[in-house]
Amino acid sequence: MTRKQLMLAAVAVGLALPGSGALAGSKSEAVQARAMLQRAVKAVKKNEHAALLAFTKRQDGFGEGDLYTFCARARSGWVVAHPFRLGDNLAEQSDVNGKLFGKEMLNTAETGVVKDIHYMWPRPGQRTPVQKDTFYTKVDDLVCGVGYYP
Repeated sequence: MTRKQLMLAAVAVGLALPGSGALAGSKSEAVQARAMLQRAVKAVKKNEHAALLAFTKRQDGFGEGDLYTFCARARSGWVVAHPFRLGDNLAEQSDVNGKLFGKEMLNTAETGVVKDIHYMWPRPGQRTPVQKDTFYTKVDDLVCGVGYYP
């Protein structure tokens, strides 16, 4: 198994444990990011307006260190929840290598399926791009995600 396959397997096992969003004794960024995305999906389904506001303000557990939740309209790409890039168009986002990661997320997101994408992006408050991985999914007419730095 590759490292990525092992990481995804660990995330799956951790999320399957009863009453737990993480592996026993482990709080990896990937596990936290995926769990935050699952909570975000539930929040959007319960009350989209309140959820988008909480994501943007990093409230109610939707912002922790470098982790935060973001959402964009699936058809237009307009970012409707993000602590730093509200109002940008996700479809236009590319990394330093020219990878149009935002467009890829919008084009491949599926309801009920969590996918991941890898690209180069600076940590909040930094300028130098480093590898960033993002879990994302479609919920109603939104594409929502949570990224982390491995």
